Amino acid sequence: MSTRDLSWLTREKQDISKRTTYIRLLIPPILAIIFFILCFLILPRDRLLILGGLMIAYFIPPSGKESLIPIGIGLGIPWWLMALTLTLLDVITALFMIMNFALMLRVPRLGPWIEKTTATGKEFMAGRPWMARWRIPGVAFFVMLPLQGTGGVGATVVGLMAGLTPGEILLAVGIGAAVESLAFALGSELIWRLILENLVLGLTVALAAIAGTILLMIFLRRRFTRKSWKDEKEI
Repeated sequence: MSTRDLSWLTREKQDISKRTTYIRLLIPPILAIIFFILCFLILPRDRLLILGGLMIAYFIPPSGKESLIPIGIGLGIPWWLMALTLTLLDVITALFMIMNFALMLRVPRLGPWIEKTTATGKEFMAGRPWMARWRIPGVAFFVMLPLQGTGGVGATVVGLMAGLTPGEILLAVGIGAAVESLAFALGSELIWRLILENLVLGLTVALAAIAGTILLMIFLRRRFTRKSWKDEKEI
């Protein structure tokens, strides 16, 4: 399966009524607010405010799971709740993009960024045709990559180009985000426990984990950049 051009998506969304547009804009944030309110049943007020701040910070680059999950656990948020929260935020972001893709392209700064992400996603998939063939697992793998732009926005673009339905995109994002979030959450929980039991050993493991994550991100970025550069040179 080859990648799809997303120009059809912008053409089909031009005649949507204002009422429908408002509904589509409001549904994803309302879902996030409902989740936050439900957390009143789990967390005391002080930690709930911390969770709310981390939820907002997740949408501010370069914040990501690799930084916010350890911080949240260190500040007293249960590891499973941090994993669930960031997974849900990725799914809600994907839902927002699916429902409002054409509209977001018109927003200053955001629109050009989405177009750039679209171009990056197209280049990424062009060099990896197996992602389109694997469909849901392929997009889920894309979400799991610890790189900027592989969250709900980038995965939605990649999923649309791979020909996935909205439901399949949300499933792929949910799977990929859950695996990545659980990996960081469980690792962070173990490291924090080590620090509490043995400060030196815990800090050593923490530094090793941080260094390993940074090296992995550098390796992936260089590899993808080198792949794109080679493709452009061949063209």
